[in-house]
Amino acid sequence: MSGEHRSGILTVLLLLASQLQVLLVGGDYIPPAKPDGFVYKNLHFNHDAIQIEAFYDPLCPYSAESWPYLQTALDHYAGRVSLVVHLLPLPYHDNAYVASRALHIVNGLDRSATFPVLKSFFKHQEKFLSAPTRNLSRASIVDEIVKFVTSVIGTASETSVKNGFNDTNTDLLTRVSFKYAASRGVSGTPTFYVNGFVLPTENTLNSSDWKNVIDPLIGAKKSL
Repeated sequence: MSGEHRSGILTVLLLLASQLQVLLVGGDYIPPAKPDGFVYKNLHFNHDAIQIEAFYDPLCPYSAESWPYLQTALDHYAGRVSLVVHLLPLPYHDNAYVASRALHIVNGLDRSATFPVLKSFFKHQEKFLSAPTRNLSRASIVDEIVKFVTSVIGTASETSVKNGFNDTNTDLLTRVSFKYAASRGVSGTPTFYVNGFVLPTENTLNSSDWKNVIDPLIGAKKSL
């Protein structure tokens, strides 16, 4: 099992505490007004499609490693498979929460830009992990992430993205994502659910692995 899946005691305790909070109705307004997650290619829900849910941390190396294989599978199977990505910013990944909040901000501005930004975070994680940001203030890190995001979606959006970090709703959405992951028992990334059931895996799923998961399900659908 990868180190990212072997969550430390602190992470487990945080997630358990969050799981308890999910049961409470209060300032965080759980359940949220709409379901958590980013839908790949903004496709409408298709009951006949195989539903994949991916729990990702935008600054998790194992999440980044898994994404190209999952994207290849999604594009190969097209309308027969759908994906929703849920964010789980892990506390031991520096700046994961700020990066996750940036994704919620982008999703609110232009949903078609969400996955390009996620892919860019995956590709350039080293900019925001450990040493490069160790001596930066929180405000400076936010500024760096605003610049990074707008380099992907266009500098014309810089003010809107920056204002998003002053909007308490984007903080709420990011906390809801974390608590949603806790409510599903997810404590590490990447974690995958297929048609509502967790996909047991100890390593990064490659293209062949996804084919082995999806093909039998498609075959089973045909026989119904």
